Amino acid sequence: MNERVLITGGQGDLAHSLADAFSSAGAEVLSPGRDELDVADADSVSNYFSSLPALDLLIANAGACENALIARTGEPSWDRQLEVNLHGAFRCAKAALRPMLKARRGHLVFISSYSAIHPPPGQAAYASAKAGLIGMAKSLAKEVGAAGIRSNVVLPGFMATRMTRDLTESRKAAVLGEHALGSYNTPEATASFILHLHQSLPHTSGQVFQLDSR
Repeated sequence: MNERVLITGGQGDLAHSLADAFSSAGAEVLSPGRDELDVADADSVSNYFSSLPALDLLIANAGACENALIARTGEPSWDRQLEVNLHGAFRCAKAALRPMLKARRGHLVFISSYSAIHPPPGQAAYASAKAGLIGMAKSLAKEVGAAGIRSNVVLPGFMATRMTRDLTESRKAAVLGEHALGSYNTPEATASFILHLHQSLPHTSGQVFQLDSR
């Protein structure tokens, strides 16, 4: 694989697994952390992409979650979660699409969440943003398909990562009990699936893939 891949939110556990999988497959991988690419900052996105060569694959992975019942969710918290999870993905997709359209090839993968389709209490903002990714990706698939560009969504499911480590053990046990296989998904398995989706499913676009057993 002689391709260039950009993974946003490069400091997270899933990003590390994605970088390892694509690097091992021979891709040139860019996996910037927030200090290099802050997707919630329009200027940061513009500056980062201004000197970036054309991409073969953008994985919009950057995310933020602040759990709170909606009655206790202030507008700043609501706005932060939409800025990172939805607006940030929009900014990066728009910037990545310009050279992809010229090259008439490319692939966008948006990392959404199980909460987008089955949100628990206390995740109204996060779920709204992640659900928005599904609508955006499906619309993009129709907009840019004629140019040979794909757009797909992956819902990794619950994983034992830094984003979930602060949950109580009782909550983790409850989530595990919802899984038919009695086990969580992993960042490594998710990365392997996305690599397969990119490499081996060239005719697949506009799809939503849920990867756990709930």
